[in-house]
Amino acid sequence: MENKKLRINMKSSSEKVAGQGVSGAYRELMRLLHRDAGDALVVTENQSVRADVTHYHTIDPQYFLSTFRKKKVGRRVGYVHFLPETLDGSLKLPWLVRKIVGWYVIRFYNRMDHLVVVNPSFIEDLVAAGIPREKVSYIPNFVNKEKWYPLEQAERVAIRTELGLSEGDFMVLGAGQVQKRKGIDDFIALAEQRPDVTFVWAGGFSFGGMTDGYEKYKALMENPPSNVRFPGIVSPDQMRRLYAATDLFLLPSYNELFPMTILEAASCGAPIMLRDLDLYKVILEGKYYPAQDLDGMKSGLDELKAHPEKLEDLRQHSNEISQEYSEERLLQIWLDFYAEQARLG
Repeated sequence: MENKKLRINMKSSSEKVAGQGVSGAYRELMRLLHRDAGDALVVTENQSVRADVTHYHTIDPQYFLSTFRKKKVGRRVGYVHFLPETLDGSLKLPWLVRKIVGWYVIRFYNRMDHLVVVNPSFIEDLVAAGIPREKVSYIPNFVNKEKWYPLEQAERVAIRTELGLSEGDFMVLGAGQVQKRKGIDDFIALAEQRPDVTFVWAGGFSFGGMTDGYEKYKALMENPPSNVRFPGIVSPDQMRRLYAATDLFLLPSYNELFPMTILEAASCGAPIMLRDLDLYKVILEGKYYPAQDLDGMKSGLDELKAHPEKLEDLRQHSNEISQEYSEERLLQIWLDFYAEQARLG
């Protein structure tokens, strides 16, 4: 007798806002499940159907209300893409509103039967917020290698020519929303101290005027230092080309969970430098160039420019990251997870 397929109903509004990592992670998972999980799962999106598991990717109020219809939604699984403190340096909110949003986020997570984090270091934060440890599982992000892959040398040269760069010029690429939390101030300060290097930041204001420091960063994007470029929010195809063109991918963020840009850059073969946050030590230790602060980024950049062999080592480490967080490995993890949740439901 053929086994009954599990119905997994996804709840997400992440794709309403362009240029944010939650949307990228959601679309990657949906693509993988639709492509490779058809024998085991029936996957629907934002439908009013009876499900074995309802997987909440965003914390919309209407989704919160749906959690009270337990017989219809089945096992409630929540994806933890951010914590209340992640809002600091991201959105410009009054103190009281920030407190209410923080309370609501934790309340939403508490409504779930189980939570999934993309970085194990955040399990402790959820436990500290009163969520039982046994209700939390770690499943990392991943990217589609058919979409994010290294380009041939001829294509790299063509892209750099479009950017006005010769092969001998050095390019540093950053990506993400333009906001304080992403470390954009250090990115610009580094560019000002290294005028011989071209700095490109791909991203913009996904949340418009609500972005913390919006007016300041808007003025910066309109009148950047001569060696800094802001192409804005770009398409995945153009982003892949930028990863291929760059000599170094730099993410100076102060607060993250597991940025999709790191996996994208790694899958495209770009060497990676990161602000040395504790969370990276858990998931990427030894596979990136760590920089504690602006001075560390400056000395690291000088070191890597002077020693191409060290850049090549980082490129090899990026390949290791790409292999470790491959979609092939993550597919079975998700299938096992949904089966277990349906059984518990």
